[in-house]
Formats: sequence, C-alpha cells, structure tokens
Amino acid sequence: MSSNKEVAKLFDQMAAGLEILGANRFRVNAYNRASRVIEDLTEDVRAVVEQDLPTAVKRLTAFDGIGKGMAEKVVEVIETGEMTELKELLQKVPAGVFELLEIPGIGPKAAKAMWEELGIASVEDLKATSDEDLAKVPRMGKKTVANIRKAIAFNEESGDRVPIGLAKPLAIEIREELAQLDGVRQVEYAGSLRRGRETIGDLDFLVACDDSALARDHFVSMPRVTQVLAKGETKSSVRVKAGAVVMQVDLRIVPEAVYGAALMYFTGSKEHNVRLRELAIKQGKRLNEYGLFSGTEERPQDSGAEPLAARTEQEIYADLGLPWVAPELREDRGELERGEKPLIQVSDIRAELHAHTTASDGRLSIEELAREAAGRGFHTIAVTDHSKSQPIANGLTEDRLKRHIEAIREADEAVPEIKILAGSEVDILSDGSLDYDDELLAQLDIVVASPHAALRQDPATATERLLKAIRHPLVHIIGHPTGRIVNRREGLAPDLKALIEAALESDTALEVNANWNRLDLRDTHLRAAVDAGVKIAINTDAHDSRHFDFISYGVQTARRAGMEPESCINTWDADRLHGWLRSKR
Repeated sequence: MSSNKEVAKLFDQMAAGLEILGANRFRVNAYNRASRVIEDLTEDVRAVVEQDLPTAVKRLTAFDGIGKGMAEKVVEVIETGEMTELKELLQKVPAGVFELLEIPGIGPKAAKAMWEELGIASVEDLKATSDEDLAKVPRMGKKTVANIRKAIAFNEESGDRVPIGLAKPLAIEIREELAQLDGVRQVEYAGSLRRGRETIGDLDFLVACDDSALARDHFVSMPRVTQVLAKGETKSSVRVKAGAVVMQVDLRIVPEAVYGAALMYFTGSKEHNVRLRELAIKQGKRLNEYGLFSGTEERPQDSGAEPLAARTEQEIYADLGLPWVAPELREDRGELERGEKPLIQVSDIRAELHAHTTASDGRLSIEELAREAAGRGFHTIAVTDHSKSQPIANGLTEDRLKRHIEAIREADEAVPEIKILAGSEVDILSDGSLDYDDELLAQLDIVVASPHAALRQDPATATERLLKAIRHPLVHIIGHPTGRIVNRREGLAPDLKALIEAALESDTALEVNANWNRLDLRDTHLRAAVDAGVKIAINTDAHDSRHFDFISYGVQTARRAGMEPESCINTWDADRLHGWLRSKR
C-alpha cells in the first residue's frame, strides 16, 4: 500500500472517531478533507517528508486542504509510523466500533449509543446481540433494527463495491425498463454511477411520472429483484442479483417540477452539494432537493414557497451564476471555478492505439479487428500484441513479431478504409528494460510499453523502472502505468509527479486503459497529468469486438479529470497523429 493511502486511512479513522465522540464538526471535516487530499496526491507524502524534514510542514501546506496542524501530523506518521492523537482516541473508542459505521443505517450517534449502552464494539458483537436488546438503544426501534440486520446480510453477500463495468449495464437495463412504463416522464440513475466513479456502492434512480403506484409496483417486482427492502410512497428499495453482482437499488419518485433539484442532490457528491449550498447562502438563497429558493429559511418548501429554479439542473446552476457542471466533475476539486471548458466525449475518439489479435491472446484476426474499428468510425487502429515475456498471453518471439509485422502490412493494403499500424505491447521488465531490442522496436509504427510483472515493487524501484521506459526514445505510450486491477490488485505506487515530468520532457503519452477492470491511470493521477500538459492516450486494450465499448469508461474517467479533447491523442486527425508517431522514429 502506498504511503498516501496509509496516511489517508489514519486521517479517516481520526475523523470517524472524533465524530463518534461528538467533536466539533469543523474539526471532523478538516480530517476528512485532509484524507481526501492526501489520497489523491500524485506525490508520495513519504518522499515529500524525507526529502527535507525541516521544511516538510511548509511544503505539505502548499497542497490545498492541508493546514499546518494536519501537515505536522503527516510528518509525525511518516517519522514514527503512528499518530499520537489517534492513539489516544483509540484508548477512548475501540477499533471495532469504526467497523459499525460501514453498515448502512448506523451513523456515529448510533454507533456510540450501541457501544455505550450495550458494549457493542464490533460487527461480530452486533450480530451476537438480540433484536430485543438493540431495540432498547435510544432512537433505534424494531424497524431500524430490522434494517440493520438486512444491511449486515447484504454487506456479507455483496462484499466490495461493484466495478462500474458491472454496475452500469445493470443500471441501464433498469432505466430502460422503467422508461417504458406508461406515464413515466423522466427517469435517470444518480449517485456515484452518474458521476462515473470506478466502483459503485448501490444504484439510485429518480422517476417523475403520472402514476406513482404503477412505477413503484413495477420496480419492486422486476425480474432481478431478490428482496424488497422497503416500499413507500416516494421511496422504495430492493436488492437485485445479476449474475455474481448483488446490489441495493433505490427508487425515488419526485414531482417533475422539482426533478432537476432532486437529480442534482442525489447525484452528489456530498462535498459538491455543500459547496453549492454555501454559495446559495452567500447569495441570500437556500438550496435543497426541492429547489433553489429566495431567503434563508431552513425548509422553505414546507411553508409553500415557490422555488426560483428546480425543474432542471441547468437552471439551478444558472441562477447561482454558474455554468452547468458535468456530473463527473462534481467532487469539490475546483469544478465551480473551471468555467465552460469542453470535456472530452466518446464521439471525439477517432483512433484505437492498443488492441490485440489472435497472434497473441485476442479473438479477432488483424482484418477483423481493423474492420471493427473502421465500423466505429476510426481512422486508425494499432495492432499491439503481447511481447515474448508474456507466454501466458502467447507473447510473440522476435521471429514471430517480424512475421506479424509483414501480416499487418498486408492487412493494411486489404482494408483501405482504415490505417492499420504495426505495433506491440512491449513488457517493461522489472529493471525498466524492454522486451525487444531497439533494432526490432524501430521497425514498429507504435510501441506501447506496459508493466505486467513485479507489480509489488517498492515505490522508489517502481519509479525508476517506469522512468526508464518513459525516457526510451522509441516508446510512444506507457500502457496501464500502475498495473492495478480494480478491487483486486493495487499495483505499483510510483512517484507520479516524477513520471509526469519525465513524460512531458520525453513527449511520451500516458495511457488511460479503458478496460473497467483497470481504469489506469485513475482519475486523480490523470488530472495531474492533464494539468501538466502531458499527452494522454485513451485505449480499450481490446481483445474482442465487444471490448471497443469499454471506451465509454475510459472517457468517463477522463471527464472526471477535467480532460478536454485536445489532451487526448486518440482525438487527433490522422495526419497529426501519424506525424507524432513518426517523430519518435
């Protein structure tokens, strides 16, 4: 695990513990914000501290969201491996109490009450406590206890958050089914899925319709529903199962007149919504899920006040003096100050520069791959089969690659509607050297260099390894730079700042691998690269015709990073792209 994640986890634990103990809200928020900032940094905080200990605090405070006090705690953690304040807090709050907060329906006050009233100090303690005893806890009640039991069972069944590539098809299926109901005027999924996060906890749908009962009854009886958790006038919840995916799905029925306000509120993020509410208050207004209102009354809708804006998100943003903010950007990372710059879209992509054929581990021949890409409107497809150090992927030996290059040249003549590039996904070996010699690499139109093995190297070694590949004069793109697999493998944790600086200097592109199992570079790392002016490739790593559809996940990751089309080499016209590729030959 990287130092950033380790430190961020400690700060998260501090925030949770302080909240359980009823500490000042501003203090809790300070730890939460510092945790987010630290985890998102492209620089390793350990390297920042160890570079020059006397000035470490000052350099850490240069990162927006880290004050002097938080910086001092980062230094303490790096130097000693622990945080004194957290150590003291853990003497007051057992470590297992923090686990309770992971269960939907249990907030800090409930966790504190269960711990103090019944001695529940872990999820196992909670499971062993009778419903009768739990119901005695203040504000708990039988219904709340029943919901907590269901939540525990759901967590144990569903495990980790679901990758977006499994959650989104399910959400689209549900959305289309609801949209076909009579009287449904608007339906959309919200939450973290609409924001394009790489993993999804549950699915949230908003519906505006003429017949609430019809929508509600259909929702709870959909074929994939395995359990109805709640069925109410405006909100219903079910558990659905699609293959190995088990998710909670919530439906909220809202009036069409306030649909935009509700969609904005339930899309989040919480941090983005807080920023909007603060802006509204400064303007003498109140913003909530029912609309934007004049005045600062807490719940103006209860007194019959008419909103200034509520029907669409666009009119709410406009009334606040802001351009509409794309859902992917709503994470409180400077999006309100961004202005109306264009974000990249799937329709901007005109080339695929990382794809495999039957020569290694793909399922399409060279011509089949090319015709699939041409059918999607691309002007260029790069054939980049695996190199020899990947025997499990049928990697090509030098002789096989030479014959493969000839086959690609022949296919290029046979499929004139698209340019077929001869390339390779060349392994970056553990010492940073490449899998083929320079003489062979020079015969290729494009080289995508990727790490596949030794993915547990320490950050310093991983950094030097990747820097060597980035600076290699024949390398065009660094494929999936960290080698991570979402929810399964953390991959390398290099110094991203150093990689970004080297990529900019060497004119080497960094890849966003659009396969939803990878999404590597991830959004926060990508943002730093884009801000620095590094060239970015968004590739599907296609092994099959269906894999071309993965491009939407890569583009959504790029949108979360605030990427404009110009930053992505896959959006360039053929002359510009091919000219850049030739510049490294």
